[in-house]
Amino acid sequence: MDYIFNYRAFSEALYDALTEDAFYMAMESSVSGGPDQRREAMLRYYDYSIREARKYGCLYRPDGTAVGVSIWSRPLDADRSRQMTKEKKAFLRKHMGHVSLSTYAKITGFMAAQTTRVVPPGSWYLSIVGVAPPFQGQGLGPGLIRPILDRTDELGRSTFLETFTPRNMRFYERLGFKDTAGFLEPATGVEYRVMIRDPS
Repeated sequence: MDYIFNYRAFSEALYDALTEDAFYMAMESSVSGGPDQRREAMLRYYDYSIREARKYGCLYRPDGTAVGVSIWSRPLDADRSRQMTKEKKAFLRKHMGHVSLSTYAKITGFMAAQTTRVVPPGSWYLSIVGVAPPFQGQGLGPGLIRPILDRTDELGRSTFLETFTPRNMRFYERLGFKDTAGFLEPATGVEYRVMIRDPS
């Protein structure tokens, strides 16, 4: 059965926005085949991430445009967490391959172990956010994040993110995130920063 894209335009926006992110670079390079096959696999990955957020987390996308999106994870009970992980592994194995599944497991496993040391329990996680390059610098980025921060403020929940891209940190700081810790991720060989925002 062919893979059916539900959110291709959003996936393309994320793909173009995140070409310099070490995690997504590693995931793309783990896919066998040429550039077209690797790009298609990453579009599937972003599409899956959007659908996963709708099912298990939280998704924000502006009405009437596909220039950007933010994808969030929120705390789950043990059964739903296991089910989400099972489905993600099955997707990666089928649509990106065993090497990609291994790459994903190594990177996210390392990062999760570090995160538990510094992030308050029950925090929401800004997993992916991106604005298509032609629309960057127009003030659209904060609009993808603030609506969810308003919700987490009402709930009294902290939020956090991990970034491999130092130049993005000022953007997140303006939204109230604080640089909390840095770790060298072994699979990529790149340092990433953990940024945390306390509820207002």
